[in-house]
Amino acid sequence: MSSEETAAPSKAAPDDDGMTWWYRWLCKIAGVLGGISCAVSGVWNCVTVNPLNIAAGVWMVLNAFVLFLCEVPFCCQFIEFANAIAARADKLKPWQKALFYCGMALFPVFLSFSITTLFGNAIAFATGVLYGLASLGKKGDAVTYARLQHQKQGDEERTAGTVNGAPE
Repeated sequence: MSSEETAAPSKAAPDDDGMTWWYRWLCKIAGVLGGISCAVSGVWNCVTVNPLNIAAGVWMVLNAFVLFLCEVPFCCQFIEFANAIAARADKLKPWQKALFYCGMALFPVFLSFSITTLFGNAIAFATGVLYGLASLGKKGDAVTYARLQHQKQGDEERTAGTVNGAPE
């Protein structure tokens, strides 16, 4: 084996998370739209005298910042550590991103339940759901599934035949 053959699988393994290019872009676009909706709704939510609404609004603006930082770091070029955080976020598995984004989006809703917090965090929560669906993996085709079922039935018949047909 040459050094090129050993280097190729290790280079492709971390980047391969089972997501197609268009689904990856869909998740990124949902993250950007979720960040925009969180930012606008968070600022709107801060225009009040209720301290829980203000806290939820500040959290929503923080959610927007984190979504922009993780999904589109070129929007945060003025921050020195933006590329390092984006690189670390890209290394996360889809289920970890899903858990993080959904948890981030649910906290302001539990803090101050209102139409503004509910609709403002809906797209950010949907981004987490998209990443969660990506963690389930690709859908299998019917031919492969039928082949596996046929093989499973054959294995069961062989084990039943050896148990019942075994000489004593």
